[in-house]
Amino acid sequence: FSFRKLWAFTGPGFLMSIAYLDPGNIESDLQSGAVAGFKLLWVLMLATIIGLLLQRLAARLGVVTGLHLAEVCNRQYQKVPRIILWLMVELAIIGSDMQEVIGSAIAINLLSMGKIPLWGGVLITIADTFVFLFLDKYGLRKLEAFFGFLITVMALTFGYEYVTVKPDQKNLLKGLFIPYCQNCGTPQLEQAVGIVGAVIMPHNMYLHSALVKSRQVNRANKREVQEANKYFFIESCIALFVSFIINIFVVSVFAEAFFEKTNENVSAVCMNASSPHSSLFPNNNETLEVDIYKGGVVLGCYFGPAALYIWAIGILAAGQSSTMTGTYSGQFVMEGFLNLRWSRFARVLLTRSIAITPTLLVAIFQDVEHLTGMNDFLNVLMSLQLPFALIPVLTFTSLPSVMNDFANGL
Repeated sequence: FSFRKLWAFTGPGFLMSIAYLDPGNIESDLQSGAVAGFKLLWVLMLATIIGLLLQRLAARLGVVTGLHLAEVCNRQYQKVPRIILWLMVELAIIGSDMQEVIGSAIAINLLSMGKIPLWGGVLITIADTFVFLFLDKYGLRKLEAFFGFLITVMALTFGYEYVTVKPDQKNLLKGLFIPYCQNCGTPQLEQAVGIVGAVIMPHNMYLHSALVKSRQVNRANKREVQEANKYFFIESCIALFVSFIINIFVVSVFAEAFFEKTNENVSAVCMNASSPHSSLFPNNNETLEVDIYKGGVVLGCYFGPAALYIWAIGILAAGQSSTMTGTYSGQFVMEGFLNLRWSRFARVLLTRSIAITPTLLVAIFQDVEHLTGMNDFLNVLMSLQLPFALIPVLTFTSLPSVMNDFANGL
């Protein structure tokens, strides 16, 4: 084992892990904490482990064949299934893009104390992707370092909320390692399904299989291929462990502070804190429902304005970091399935326009609750798209004709 070699292979796994930290994940985390307390942490852990195993298969496919998943699909499938697969993956990418836009717009609105309206935040996110494309010209390693910085920002901001709230460690460990859900009903089941859809992103497997090609590996040398597979797997383990810890921070904060709270409880605290957002919570005994926007507001009411702004910075980092992964995924998928070599600028312009349009319309003509409610729908959409990535990955990595001596036995 060599730390120098591990450092050389470090990068693709952390770029991949950003999809485990996008605004859709954060929304799912805080809702599962508020609705089920610590009871669904084991679902989050299992989903992350399954995600790791699938990412490992995707990375192996890229390392062994020198082709990413979309290119292998193009070679192995007939025209009709190939087109269907491409359309489903594009749908997942656009859905992920919408979540990034929603998260960024809400974060900008919170940081500006409402002075920048939601539709203004949506428009601002049009520009950010092109900024990242500009950074991309300076080389992949610098871009990987920049996204490493954004992940650090998320760890620090959500870690701050965790330290401030001080969740019960005994309940946290119980929720992680004992698969149970006492007194759970339909809302808790919905959150459990939402966690899986938010954590395991279908287009992420296409992305990871392509990113590993950025490292030079002599595929004629079996030992080199084995070594690359080993280091990419170690890097993926580290990256997903970091993302898992950040997700635990968010779930635990809302499980400790807001589980079984009512609107009346929160409304009273917000009024005492002279919060300008007190009207968000009706004065009734219904259970509190939170989202990315309300989550920041209630943190500000209970733990001071600093908690609200630090939360918003974390959400902004989550939204911005997931921008470029969606851009890369879209490019690799289009090139692989259709042999279309568009410039990244044209590619981003197309997908971002498709993602922006419905989000902008909701932001202009509806309120923030409808905007954040779109995240729940998009997490369900991700769950529905999973088979269109799982079936190709599991199929091709088990075929000796594709993987040679590195085919899986299952």
